[in-house]
Amino acid sequence: MQTTQSPEITVSHSLWRELRDAIRGTEADYTKIPLRRAVLLLAVPMVLELVLESTFAVVDIYFVATLGPSAVATVGLTESYLFLLYAVAMGLAMAVTAVIARRIGEGKKEEAAISAVQAIFVALLVALPVAVVGIVYAKDLLRLMGADAWALAHGYRYTQWMLGGNLVILLLFVINAVFRGAGDAAISMRVLWLANGLNILLCPLLILGYGPVPALGIEGAAMATNIGRGCGVLFQLWMLLRGGKHIRVLVSQIAVHGEVLWNIVRTSLGGIGQMIVAMTAWIFLMRILADIGSAAVAGATIAIRLMMFTMTPAWGMSNAAATLVGQNLGANEPGRAEAAVWHIGWYNMGYLLVIAACFFLFPQQLVSFFTHDPAVIKVGAEWLRILSYSLYVYGWWMVSVQAFNGAGDTVTPTRINLVFFWLIQIPLAWLLALHFDWKETGVFWAAFVSETSVGLFTLWLFSRGSWKTAKV
Repeated sequence: MQTTQSPEITVSHSLWRELRDAIRGTEADYTKIPLRRAVLLLAVPMVLELVLESTFAVVDIYFVATLGPSAVATVGLTESYLFLLYAVAMGLAMAVTAVIARRIGEGKKEEAAISAVQAIFVALLVALPVAVVGIVYAKDLLRLMGADAWALAHGYRYTQWMLGGNLVILLLFVINAVFRGAGDAAISMRVLWLANGLNILLCPLLILGYGPVPALGIEGAAMATNIGRGCGVLFQLWMLLRGGKHIRVLVSQIAVHGEVLWNIVRTSLGGIGQMIVAMTAWIFLMRILADIGSAAVAGATIAIRLMMFTMTPAWGMSNAAATLVGQNLGANEPGRAEAAVWHIGWYNMGYLLVIAACFFLFPQQLVSFFTHDPAVIKVGAEWLRILSYSLYVYGWWMVSVQAFNGAGDTVTPTRINLVFFWLIQIPLAWLLALHFDWKETGVFWAAFVSETSVGLFTLWLFSRGSWKTAKV
């Protein structure tokens, strides 16, 4: 007797196979397979990668907090310097993804491998001076940020480890960008699973000590981070030489190619500018909130953490757009590249509408997971509700910006960010919050205006299609 499966079972099995392939990695050609499948294969590992990264950030600060407020402050002050390094790393990663994706789309795998090697050389050049300054001048850097006596006497070793070991941060970003651009997003995911998994295991062991392992305190936190990330980098290098599904570096290709190296540096400048503008804009907003009061800062901080954590899947899907745009432009398929962005944009909007509904309906409950202070809950809940009005539009900005970046046009998003975040958001926040005395409410509505405007404008600019002619 012949049996047939129900359509529901068939669809379920098909989805399971695709999820399995996304986690394992495939040799699929992202310029030819159906767009829905291409998005799934790239976005799933990218989302899982970012989720674990967010989980580590929470675990790390949890164990450091057991050492007292001075230890937490030391981490925060050190991260003020690391944010600048992250801006460079992310900007460089944007350029690397665009260049590698374009070469893979063109069918030039050897040139893609050479570009990967040059990206590693750039990371080495950036890391060396930062490491020297971090190791030699750790106390001075902390003193410059107003560190307390405990930080200067004990915490500076954390700063030495983190800045001295900055190479592993840069290489994690850069080599994972190589894999993502090539279409090997599953490898990038495994790298961060390894790095952050080790980090989570080693943090309590080295900070608090256990058995024969001494309690190293805050220095142990930095050591755990460097060991975890260092193992991740070794795995990356091994996979590059062994070869993933789409890219492999040969020993004979490990040499300096000045023109290719300069192309990566030139393309990365716009990406670095994007990140610096965005990060400094948040710093200015927090500075305005600091003039209003500690409850405003605390409530806003919790709201931002909730926003960033819940938007992780949207960022994963947006990163997939960069790879699909770069590879399809390389394959001379600009129409397919544009269609990929619209596909991901609608997925993003659907997901963020759900998050926006949660922010609108349950803002107090969400903030109260982190604090019981009524004043802080009131501030955080207000920002979540205002965020809910613009979140889905902001999701279109995320995808559109990644389309420009994936095409290699990193300058246009920098200019957009400069106008909407520096020239509109910051002055408007100051005017509403301090001049008109709206306090934190003024800051939140200024963020709403700028984020809604930047989303709509960037989407309109994307629809004009100038990004299709970008050269990398």
